[in-house]
Amino acid sequence: MGDLINFISDFTKRHFLKKEFGLFLIVGGINTLNGTVLASIYSFFLQANIAFALGYITALTIAYFLNSLFVFKAKLHIVKFLKFSVSYIPNFIIQNMVVFIFYNLLQWNILLTYVLAAGLGIPVTFLILKVFTFGRSA
Repeated sequence: MGDLINFISDFTKRHFLKKEFGLFLIVGGINTLNGTVLASIYSFFLQANIAFALGYITALTIAYFLNSLFVFKAKLHIVKFLKFSVSYIPNFIIQNMVVFIFYNLLQWNILLTYVLAAGLGIPVTFLILKVFTFGRSA
């Protein structure tokens, strides 16, 4: 049990107690705001899940630029943008399920639902981006 605790502690220090992760959280906050506001605007004209998807895609594009320039300090490249987009597929599926469950089934407030959906998966997404998109070791 002690080995597992040491592993988790070391892993956390190596990845989540770094400036890079702090910057990722700031960009993520901006991305959450962008996605939430855009999805809310789109929801005036479209069904909630479609509005969420369009807000997500628009915010994702902005997030790629911000992550590349400020977090991972990588040159912009179409291949990296495609990898970045693919890295968000698991997160998108989870978030869309949250919108479906909390908005469609439980009828929560749409804005609260979007914020809840956007807040999930932060550490997993960070690690996927770090390793898969920007080629940094885990």
